[in-house]
Amino acid sequence: MMKTEMQREHILHTLQIALAAQEYPGLQKFLAQIHVADAAAFIESLPPKEAALVFRLLPKTEGAQVFAELEFDAQQELLHAFTDRELQEVVEELYLDDAVDLLEELPAGVVARVLRLSDADRRAELNHYLRFPKDSAGSIMTGEFMMLKKHWTVGQAIKRIRETGQDKETIYTCYVTDAFRVLEGVVSVRTLLLSPDTAYVGECMDTHIIQAQTHDDQEVIVPLFREYDLLSLPIVDTEKRMVGIITVDDALDVSDYEVTEDFQRMALTEPSARPYLKTPVHVHAKNRVSWLLILMLSGMVNGRILEGYEHAFLAIPVLVSFIPMLTDTGGNAGSQSSTIIIRGMSMGEIVPGDIGRIIWSELRIALLVGLVMAAVNYARIYFFVQDGDPMIALTVSLALLFVILLSKVVGGTLPILAKKAGVDPAIMAAPLITTVVDALGLILYFSIAVRLLQI
Repeated sequence: MMKTEMQREHILHTLQIALAAQEYPGLQKFLAQIHVADAAAFIESLPPKEAALVFRLLPKTEGAQVFAELEFDAQQELLHAFTDRELQEVVEELYLDDAVDLLEELPAGVVARVLRLSDADRRAELNHYLRFPKDSAGSIMTGEFMMLKKHWTVGQAIKRIRETGQDKETIYTCYVTDAFRVLEGVVSVRTLLLSPDTAYVGECMDTHIIQAQTHDDQEVIVPLFREYDLLSLPIVDTEKRMVGIITVDDALDVSDYEVTEDFQRMALTEPSARPYLKTPVHVHAKNRVSWLLILMLSGMVNGRILEGYEHAFLAIPVLVSFIPMLTDTGGNAGSQSSTIIIRGMSMGEIVPGDIGRIIWSELRIALLVGLVMAAVNYARIYFFVQDGDPMIALTVSLALLFVILLSKVVGGTLPILAKKAGVDPAIMAAPLITTVVDALGLILYFSIAVRLLQI
């Protein structure tokens, strides 16, 4: 067990003992000393009534940070236990992006309660950010950032940061805007501190700005943070006016969400943001059954194909024994290619325009892999299968080579074609690739067998 896990278990155990003994002053003091993530983990482990009791022991500002760390189910349970005053205090203390994320997931009745209890300025801010499409850059940004003017001196800028920085989500990167909020440059606090007080902000700022627009998909955000080592990313509207920022912690959350969603889609289940053990069984079943039905019905195509070549395997029954090996190999070869391509697309290493190069690359890979596997397969059938017929060995080995060629090309191109069609490439993963390749592979196999063995 990792040291950090042991430390957290010790912390949770100590808190549990204090709670069981009703030593609330000591519990409150200990909660103030631990990391907000550990406090959140402790609250999540408690029944709703005890969770609400412990949450009320937290200082107001720290309580908002702990609330933001909680899983959504725990947040909902606390919201139902809060009085109107407690709810108002939490929403006011939450950073704007955390409050927006919360409201996007809550039932309409709870959202209406939150908005009703918020002051006019906060309500206007929340409504402004809630209007952006879900999973867009605008929906995950925060408006709590530091704006400076290029005609200010460094001394004036540092004074401004000291006066207003407490309410900003981050002050490490400051944004220089004109009178109409048009973004003109960025400057770090480090640069300001190392510059003379009499220098102008405009002389210190960097005008090479990496930015995104409010309606950009959140998927495009993570590669920007990775490629340019950003701590925050400015978000502008269509008129280049600055409206918010996305911080690196939110980018990491997006990355986790997108990876989880891709894994779920690759398994052909409907994406769910809720943890596995906190998702009801009927929801799991609903998320999985639709694709399983589709694959089951499409799998019936294989039966039709076999019926069409019934005369072939009735003439040479041993042909049937090689079908599982061919379909399994084809499915595995296709899923290898699709997984690598999907990963490359998600990392921004592959774009739809690369489809020609990918086909050429996968063909060469498949040829090398296929020749090795076909040679091994030929030797296995010829030397180790009873009454090994060289023509049957050649038939199966040629079929194996062509199945691998087909599988690699299909597995490499289907995700890109899906992207071009506006469909999530992750859907074109192992189960679907295997279904397509199985049908085409059977047709190839028996077409080769009919011709070579003159059935």
